[in-house]
Amino acid sequence: MTQEKAIQSAVFAGGCFWGVEHLMRQAPGVVDVQSGYTGGHLVHPSYEQVCSGHSGHYEAVRVLFDPSKTNYETLAKLFFEIHDPTQPDGQGPDLGMQYRSAVFYADLKQKKSAEELIRLLHKKGLCIVTQVLPLTEFWPAEDYHQHYYERKGTQPYCHRRVKRFD
Repeated sequence: MTQEKAIQSAVFAGGCFWGVEHLMRQAPGVVDVQSGYTGGHLVHPSYEQVCSGHSGHYEAVRVLFDPSKTNYETLAKLFFEIHDPTQPDGQGPDLGMQYRSAVFYADLKQKKSAEELIRLLHKKGLCIVTQVLPLTEFWPAEDYHQHYYERKGTQPYCHRRVKRFD
């Protein structure tokens, strides 16, 4: 009898969390995606505090996935393809500290995977600004930010998939 692996998580920040959440949610093997905040110095930050640029937080998503159906590297590749990892301090028209690009790793395996993907993109001539940072506390965003595009019935305006690894 084989033992099933527990659900795993990955945390990514790629601009406005609404678009990243929406596109990650569609990936095979993803169980859930939650918008939230990480990387700052406030406990339980509010959207207004994060948007002020003074909390140090990133708008981010926590992706829960079934490792028997997908893996961290596959999701990290998708992350690098659904936002512009070359744009500093934002995505499209959304500019500000909270919209920076980052991978927040939970362990050394995730860190090495993210760093290797960045090396591959550098070899392709891309100047990647995505930071690779240790995961700190992830604070879920307010309920009205969760499943935003599904509730609105619209599509992301800052995020679209651009194949970078094939």
